[in-house]
Amino acid sequence: MPEETDPGWVDTNAGTARSTDPGLYLVATPIGNLRDITLRALDVLAGVDVIAAEDTRITARLLARYGISKAMVAYHEHNAARARPALLRRLAGGGRVALVSDAGTPLISDPGYRLVAETVEAGAKVFPVPGASSVLAALVGAGLPTDRFLFAGFLPSKPGQRRSAIQALAGIETTLVLLEAPSRLAASLADLADMLGPRPAVVARELTKLHEEFARGTLPEVAARYAGDAAPKGEITLVIGPGEAVVASEADIDAALVAALADVSLREAVERVTAATGWKRRQVYARALALKPE
Repeated sequence: MPEETDPGWVDTNAGTARSTDPGLYLVATPIGNLRDITLRALDVLAGVDVIAAEDTRITARLLARYGISKAMVAYHEHNAARARPALLRRLAGGGRVALVSDAGTPLISDPGYRLVAETVEAGAKVFPVPGASSVLAALVGAGLPTDRFLFAGFLPSKPGQRRSAIQALAGIETTLVLLEAPSRLAASLADLADMLGPRPAVVARELTKLHEEFARGTLPEVAARYAGDAAPKGEITLVIGPGEAVVASEADIDAALVAALADVSLREAVERVTAATGWKRRQVYARALALKPE
């Protein structure tokens, strides 16, 4: 166990925690429960000059709940290139800007990376203001290993690109955390179950809200649970346990290819076996050509 150390806490209004210092503040906001806002976040939102919000209407409701009146500008993926220069000029002049997304921690599958990078490049300060995150909430509540994990964001919406992305994740021997849209959940789970096998998995839905749900099982089990049903409601985070490191023999490869070639094309069979075994694709492809009947 790591040696315990003093966390070195400081008062909200001390040192770099002050909301009066010039710079860019990355403020985490609730992912569902409005009470999941930190005292420091409220101080910062009340103290900055302007709030750059992914959706000003959503942020306005949060501010109204806590009696904060503040100037806001929209900053999202569609206007970031146009809005960023004005924010950088404000920061260069000693301004105080807060960046918030619709929910959770900014930059995590939300716009903001380029603004932070250019703020750092310009020599202005960046202050993270930690708080709610669906990624970490799902991870710690899933009951799967947390010592090492990979956040992979959203899988592609197109089936071929999605399967290629899953194939790239197949050889990573650690817990995986992904986000998914309700309308694509069934298709994504089916592909994950097909390509990753019976790994333990959790579908975390509506985190911190009234109908919070953790659906647990193996990937095939949770895929079957959501197959054919109407798309579930709410925000969804997937947590998938690590696969076991198994070195497949040539006989294993051949057997897997023979089984796959009986159902799918050579290309699809190679993709499946490559993802399942961790062998190099060119090696699997060469054995598939030797096994496929003329």
